[in-house]
Amino acid sequence: MGGLAVIARQLGHQVSGSDQNVYPPMSTQLEQQGIVLMEGYRAENLDSKPDLVIIGNALSRGNPEVEAVLNRGLRYVSGPQWLAEHVLQDKWVLGVAGTHGKTTTTSMLSWILEHQGFNPGFLIGGIPLNFGISARLGESDFFVIEADEYDSAFFDKRSKFVHYRPRTAILNNLEYDHADIFPDLDAIKKQFHHLVRTVPGEGLIISPECDANINDVLAMGCWTPVAKTVISVGAGLVPAQSGQPQGIAPTIAQLIKADGSQFDVLMDNQVQGCVEWSLTGEHNVYNALSAIAAAKHVGILPKDAIAALAQFKNVKRRMEVIANIPAPSGAEGNGVTLYDDFAHHPTAIQTTLDGLRKQVGQERIIAIVEPRSNTMRLGVHTKTLAESLGNADLAIIYQPEGMGWDLGELKKYAGNIEICSSLDEIIAKLKFEARYGGHFVLMSNGSFGGIYQRLQDELNG
Repeated sequence: MGGLAVIARQLGHQVSGSDQNVYPPMSTQLEQQGIVLMEGYRAENLDSKPDLVIIGNALSRGNPEVEAVLNRGLRYVSGPQWLAEHVLQDKWVLGVAGTHGKTTTTSMLSWILEHQGFNPGFLIGGIPLNFGISARLGESDFFVIEADEYDSAFFDKRSKFVHYRPRTAILNNLEYDHADIFPDLDAIKKQFHHLVRTVPGEGLIISPECDANINDVLAMGCWTPVAKTVISVGAGLVPAQSGQPQGIAPTIAQLIKADGSQFDVLMDNQVQGCVEWSLTGEHNVYNALSAIAAAKHVGILPKDAIAALAQFKNVKRRMEVIANIPAPSGAEGNGVTLYDDFAHHPTAIQTTLDGLRKQVGQERIIAIVEPRSNTMRLGVHTKTLAESLGNADLAIIYQPEGMGWDLGELKKYAGNIEICSSLDEIIAKLKFEARYGGHFVLMSNGSFGGIYQRLQDELNG
């Protein structure tokens, strides 16, 4: 919604908006764009009689502003529909879908196009550091969009991505998520199938060879060429899976470093170049392969896409190093590196910690997790959440009031987990652990109660 506000402002509209909890980096971005922010939902926020109200999918009937829109007969629309009608018409849309990696891959692809002078428009669910802004109109026929499977609005329960009609579609992966709106995995597969139905026959779908759920979606029906991505640890090409419709040569990464920070890219039976960057984890290798393949579809040579990725700076809150804290006097360790990571699902946690473990070897890793997403708050992933923390020497899980389930159940599946019921308790524990040094990874898809600055102040003190 913040990105939509930015685009509407760039179209020349006067824009204001309200939210229950406005916090950086999005609040800062909106203020810099001259967008008025109102804290909390109140009917009087609409006294200016706006020409159009764009209603986010987090709001439902009973919300005071939603009720005021309906009672006053104001024009309203969902964000995805507004974007489709006012921005995406006549654009070559490159959509990035999947349970994980959407924001990072969308940022990579946008940067590749920018690096090659395409000046694309984009809408990203985070702030890519190469741009410093999450959305813009751009000045070309190309628009890169993070294509989310979550529903569009309380009055439109279709997945957001069915509005976007991409010509180039990346299907990164597919797992069960959003337990608040999807009863099971098959319900999500059906929505992805609806997305596949909108991709033209002259377009391109890009997906990982190894993802069985995505392959199930494509088996439901596909009318578009499919390019597979593959990670190989040995020499030689890996053929695409047989039976996929109109399959073309896969894009392959041959790992040079196990942590994913260096790998060769093979395409059309030839090495196209070597990606060397600061990112880690096989998930980011897959993200890169998808971005390279999508860029090729719009005419960018793989070698040029690889050169762009060497300058990619990732997204705020994706394993972002927010502090390097020296060891206190008399401590046994070498200080603490503090990371901010936008974790929302056990698989995202597992792949992130796996990449960090391969990078830092035996150095200590402490994961501090706020289970904030609707799926995790409902306790759907109890066992998988515990198992996803296996690469951490210690995992501290925050259980605030009103969680809905006892996080102590996680201890049945892993012995490295401790539960804390307050931020003060977490900070005290981390101050003690800081004496032994290591990598502290704060994992949340929200503000985590403002722990980031508080923890830095305490550790520096």
